This record gives sequence, C-alpha cells and structure tokens, in this order.
Amino acid sequence: MPVLPPSFALKSLVSTVLLALAAQALAQDPAPASTPHTGDAPATTAGAGNPGAAAAPANPLAAMLAAASAPKPFAEVVRGAAQVPGFLPLYQKDDKVWLELRPEMFDRPIFMSINTTNGIGERGLYGGQMGESQVVYFHRIGALVQMIAKNTRYSARGGTPQALAVSQAYSDSLLAAAPVASAPHPQTHGVLIEANALLFSDIPGYSTRLEYAYRLPFVLDPRNSSFVTLRGDEAMTGLRVSAHYAVPRIAAPPLSPQPLPLPGPPTTLPDPRSMFLGFYYSFMPLPAEPMHARPADDRIGHFVTTTQDFTDDIRPTTASHVIERWRLEKKDAALPLSEPKQPIVYWLDKNIPEKYRKSVEQGVLAWNAAFERIGFKDAIVVRQQTEQDHFDTLDARHASIRWFIGSDAAFAIGPTQVDPRSGEILDADIAMSDVFARDARRVASESEGSGGGAVAQPAADGETHCDYMLDSAQEMGFALDVLESRGEFELDSPQADAVAQAYVRSVVMHEVGHTLGLRHNFRASTVYDLKQLQDAAFTARNGMTGSVMDYAPFNLSVKGERQGEYVGSTLGPYDYWAIEYAYRPIAVEQEKDELAKIASRSNEPQLAFGTDQEVDGRAADPDVNAFDLGNDPLAYVQRRLSLSRELWDRLQTRQLKPGESYESLRRSFDYGFIQFARALPVVVKYVGGQTYLRDHAGTGRATFTPVALPRQRAALQMLTGSLFQADSFKFAPAMISRLGPDHFESRGRPDVSVGGRVLTLQSAALDQLLSDTVAMRLLDSQEKLDDGKKALSLDELYGTVQSAVWSELKTGKEITGMRRNLQRAHLKRVANMLLRPTATTPADARSLQREHALELQRAIRTALAKPGSRENKAHLDECYETLNQALKASMLRAGA
Repeated sequence: MPVLPPSFALKSLVSTVLLALAAQALAQDPAPASTPHTGDAPATTAGAGNPGAAAAPANPLAAMLAAASAPKPFAEVVRGAAQVPGFLPLYQKDDKVWLELRPEMFDRPIFMSINTTNGIGERGLYGGQMGESQVVYFHRIGALVQMIAKNTRYSARGGTPQALAVSQAYSDSLLAAAPVASAPHPQTHGVLIEANALLFSDIPGYSTRLEYAYRLPFVLDPRNSSFVTLRGDEAMTGLRVSAHYAVPRIAAPPLSPQPLPLPGPPTTLPDPRSMFLGFYYSFMPLPAEPMHARPADDRIGHFVTTTQDFTDDIRPTTASHVIERWRLEKKDAALPLSEPKQPIVYWLDKNIPEKYRKSVEQGVLAWNAAFERIGFKDAIVVRQQTEQDHFDTLDARHASIRWFIGSDAAFAIGPTQVDPRSGEILDADIAMSDVFARDARRVASESEGSGGGAVAQPAADGETHCDYMLDSAQEMGFALDVLESRGEFELDSPQADAVAQAYVRSVVMHEVGHTLGLRHNFRASTVYDLKQLQDAAFTARNGMTGSVMDYAPFNLSVKGERQGEYVGSTLGPYDYWAIEYAYRPIAVEQEKDELAKIASRSNEPQLAFGTDQEVDGRAADPDVNAFDLGNDPLAYVQRRLSLSRELWDRLQTRQLKPGESYESLRRSFDYGFIQFARALPVVVKYVGGQTYLRDHAGTGRATFTPVALPRQRAALQMLTGSLFQADSFKFAPAMISRLGPDHFESRGRPDVSVGGRVLTLQSAALDQLLSDTVAMRLLDSQEKLDDGKKALSLDELYGTVQSAVWSELKTGKEITGMRRNLQRAHLKRVANMLLRPTATTPADARSLQREHALELQRAIRTALAKPGSRENKAHLDECYETLNQALKASMLRAGA
C-alpha cells in the first residue's frame, strides 16, 4: 500500500472530521422538511423584517460550511487575469477564461454563431467553413448557468393564449452549462462563469459528424482543448477554441471482406486516433430593431426563413415565409441614386492567393450593376484583409471570401447566417476550395493531378453546398483539352490563363449570389439561342444565361463555328429581377402592391426560373438542368456528344512529345465520358417529361404540360443512336493500351475498362427509362392532354428500347462483349419487374413488359437456331433460360 505524504494525510483527516461534525449538527438541527415554495413567493425570507439583518444559522459549524461553499469574491477570482472588454466581458489567466454575465444579459436573446476555423482536410471536415447559428439565452438556476438555444420556428403574438400554447407545445434546447464561479461584482453586479466549462463541450455536434465519416466514436477531450484567441468590443465577443477529439483505439480490420465495407480511419493525421478541430464562437446582440421582413414569392428564387405562426387560425396555413436579405437603406432616400447607410462589405481573406484576388474582387463587384438599377451606388464593397488586420474573417461581423484546402475537396460554398425574426442576413462566409483554384491553373499547365470528388455538406436548406466549382472545373478541363487538340492555343499560354481567371470570376459571381439570398436558377440557361451565344458582344451585355445562378458549361463551339465568350462575364436579366424584388426600397404601405407588380413579370421569357426541386427526377422538367446551354437542350446535348467524339478522335492520332506522361491522354479520354454522363440524363428526362412552371393565375400557361410527342421520340432516338447502338463506342486498341494513370495518385485498377465505363452510362439510362416513375408519368400524361394519342405510350417506349438493345437478333451480327453486357443489364431489369414488382409499379407496366419479354424470348429462340460463335450461343442460351424462368414465375404468381 503506498504511503501518502503527511500534508495529504492531514488534509484527509480534517475533511473526514468536518464532514462527520456537519452530519451530526444537521441531524441535531434539521431544516424544515416541507417548507412550501411557489413561483409567487421569494425562495427565502430570512431577514425580511430587517433588510440589514442576515439569517443566523442554527450552529457555527453550519455557518462555516456555508461560507466554504459560497462563491469567491469577483476580484479574487480574476486577480492577475487579463481583461478583454466587450459585449460579454472576458477574463483570462493561464489556461482559464471566465465570462462575465451581468444581470441584464440573463434571459436575453443573443445571436451566437459557430464557424469552423480548422479541420482535417477530408470527408467534409474542412477548415474555413461557416457553421450553424442560434439565438441563445443564458438562464440561471441557483449556482448553475445554462446556455439555451431558443426555438424560433414556432411563434404566436406575445401575450395571447396562442403564445402560451406554443410555449407548452415546443421546447428550447440546452447547449451547455457551467457553474457560477464568483460572487456578483460590486459595481456591475455581474457574475463569472468559466468559459472552459461552457465551450469545451461538443456544441457543434462534431462527434456525430466524425462518426458519420469514419464510423469511429470520437469524443471531445476537454482537458486537451484550449482557447487560441479572445476578441471583443461593444458589438461582439469572439472566442476561438482548439477542440481535441480522440478515440481510444482503431479497431483492427476484419479478416474477411465485408458485404458493405466500412470507411477507413482518417488518412490525413499523424495518428488517426487524435485530431484538433478549430471553432470560432461569436456572441453579439441581435439588431435592436428587427429589419422589416419582406414576404417571399415562389415565382422568384430566394432563400427563405420559415416560421409557423399560430396567432391567426383563419389563415389556411401557419407557415410564414420571408426572404433572406441584407439590411440595405439609402443614405438619401430622395436621390434616385444614393450610397447606402451601410454597404454590404465582403472581406477577402489574407489566405486567398494573390494571383486570384483581382478575379475574386471582380466577381463580387459585378453585382453592383443590379443594385444601381434600383437606386444604390456602391451597395457592395470589397476590402482586402492584410497582415495588420488581426480579426478572423470567420467571426460573425465580417462577411468574407476565403480559401480552404482538402485532399478530397473541390467545391465552393456560399452560406449565410440570419436573424430568424426577420430574415436579415447578418453574416456570410464564402469558402473556395484550393483544389478548384489549383485545377484552374492545372489545366492550363498540366502540372497537377486532378482534384477529388466533392463531399456533401449537411445543410438546413438543402442547397447551401454548391457543386458548381467541382463541375465547372471538369468543364474547363474538357474545353481546354478540346481547344488544345485543335491547336487553337497552348495550355500554358496567356489565352489559357485568361480563361482560367474568367472561370474563377464566374464561380465567385455565383457564390456571391447565394450570399445575397438567391437560390439556383437552372432554367436560366434556356433563354438565349445558339446564334446569340456565339456573339461575344451580345453575351458581354446580356449575360450568357438568364442568371449566373445557373450551372453554365463552357460555351464551346463545334469546329468551324464562330466562337463566343467561353465563360459568362456579367449578370443576366433574372439576376436584376431577383435583386429588385429583394432589395428595392418600398414604403411599407405600398409593399404588397409593388411586390405583386414585380413578381407578375415571371412569365417573361428572359426571367424563366426553375430551381433544385425541378432539376431532379421527381419533377423531370427537361428544360431545368445543370450544365446545359441554349434554348434547345436536346440540340445542346447532341453538340456536346459530338465534341466528346471529336476529342476522342483526335486522341487516337495524337503524338506525345518525348518524355510526356501518358496520364494526359487518360485525363482527356475520361473528360469525354464525363460529358456523356452529364449530357445523357438531360435526354432521358424528355421521356415522360413535363414542363413545370411556377406561374400564378393570369398568365394563361398551365402548371404542368407533358413534353410534345415528337420531342420525346427525338430523345429516344438520340439515346438509342448514341448509347445503345452496337458501334457507339469504338476505340483503337493502340490508344486504349496507352492510357496510363498518374502513378503517384492512382488508386484501384491501373488500366482502363472501356466496357465498364460504357455499361455505367447504359445502366443509368436503363434505370430511368424502365423506372416506375417514368411509367406512371407516361400513363398520367394522357390525363393532361385533350388527345391521349399525342402522348408517348409505354408500349412504344419498351419496344424502342428493346429493339435497340437486342438489334443483333434481327441483323444476325456477332454480339460483342460490350453488347452482351448491355443485353444482360436490360434483361435483369425486365426480370425484376416480372418477378419483384414494387408497390409503385403500375399494373400496365408489368403486363406490357411481360408481352415484350415473350417477344424477346421468341426472337432469342430463333437466333439460337442460326450459326454463331460459342460465346454468342452461351450468352443467348442463358438469356433464354432467364426469361423462361421469369415468365413461368410470373404466371404462377398471377394465378395464385
């Protein structure tokens, strides 16, 4: 047994004796067991008759224990500490930081933001990212102070019975708590709480994010966490925290392969069990007077703050939607053009590479043209952070643009934080991945490897994470490789550098639009025709698309055509319209009529709008797409596929310089497939597609209109001709055998599988064409047309696809390995529909597929009787038996 030092033994003995004496004293003079206490009476009434008197304890020992447990005097706690004055005063001594809370700060709504200053550079855990914001309040319960997030989503007018009902129905959330560390200050009456205890907790919820990324139980380690910087003034208090997260051990990998492999541990750390993440906590007062909220209109794409207001039970819905916008007011309301009282200031972080700063600044200031049209001069200002500026651009008072680095990051993001009472944007921090910027230079010099894929970021509105940067980098790589293969300019030329800078500028314009409150507009690419897009002077005046909030591809002409601007350089007409609705100064009494007048222009062709909901498979509007260009998306796709084939043709004859890496050939080869993968979904959407407009009554246009039958047939023909024909993908073996990887960065299979790439494209198209969703749309489209014969039938769809996939059964040609893969993929989907129809499979779809399966079975039987290779016979024999079993099973089920 270890021997304790004398001082430790003495202290333990004294403590034991004191506790025993205290227990004895309390037993002799217990406190009343059932003293009533209600919210209407003070918790204690000792000395009530004489305010100067103090309550006398029953015995001296109890008084001694009470004094020992009382908080220390304020001055004693902070003796020797450095003070940081501010909205919430701070005191720091060694590794301890205290926060002073004065009486007026308790139960007062405060704006708190948490941004991530440091990450680990992979799987969504990046530095330089805007995080969450909350309206919080500090609440004291005896010797404990709680930091509580206020529930702002549900409300009713104060003082009403409905407000009481809302408070009883919905809860606030506890974020953190800390004990009171001092007696009240003699003058300010403020008390101290230990900021270490309050903020060295997992308020940002990164334990869950880490577990999601790595499936490891990382937890925050307060003992090894610390404060990096403290800053404050009367308008804000900021604390930057270095938070240590750790896991005790990394589990050994399984001995046998798993059906669903788990993600591995972190790869960017010296030791994957430990990491430091950085968080910047900002506390500042909410605006004393909430900004006047402007109601949203669903015909224009603004981000909105939504609350459920239960004050009025006559309205058809409790939901209230107000647009998110900056507070912008004229200095002189009488002037047609006036500077604002407070401009929207974007700080360029000092971590932005100098060579991009001018392009970034131009991208930000381009939006001033829209504000000038509604009477604001210099509404947006750009300032460069220098080494002498010691604030962090991630605090809540500096809207910013900053670079960040990640081994698998290739995206930009333009989030905002708002006052939930009004939708007022209080802060915005655009993050630009360095891989993106590096890509812009890489494709101009071929000096770097390609960037990794984007990692999705969780976002409350579903649209904060923006893939425009990643996808446009691929667009630029494809465009410059095509131009280089034509010999139009070298990749390390000044022309290529100018294109790279224009590309950076265009992405900045897009992300700044998000931080001004604008959502994506994926219909904007359809407002101009091909002739206008080839006119550089026209697009410089009017924009390349109706809005920079679209994802615009590089404007690349087919060989021999006139070449316009490669990248959009200015705002489009929709951008002016959306800014006008959000920011035009309007008197409150005139607002309803004036906003209605602005929004009523939604049917003007150049103001066409469609956002994320319409671009995906649920809405299937073929005019709403990412990365298409021109008023005929089908024609655009056809041109893009021609460009891919042009690039492939030139690759097959391209001669590399001695010593040049074969990786450049492989990258160009893959760019062609990327274009196919991006273009073909646009074509597939025409089959069973319908336009989906956001019009209100009075325009004369229908909300839903099925795509015209000739357009659907043209789309089917394009798919069968480009994707399902036997000779669609032919490459010279000499070229395929030279497509070497980047040996320093490559993962997985080193050589190229053309068949695998083609099958991926074909399988994706089959999944959509043969889906329950398309079947239901085709059946339902007859209900939207006066003449049902003008709708594409399911029978025609299934028959066209089957004929294209199995064309060799009629021609008698040899079935190549690539074609056998396609036929198996088609047969698998047909058999699944016959054997395992889902709950959403229309009965007509299943019965028609059965008819076509019987026809296919007969055709295969006929083909088997003809001479052919052993591979052909084995393939067709297996397909016949698969169909036979599927058809038998379906008949048995149908008769059960």
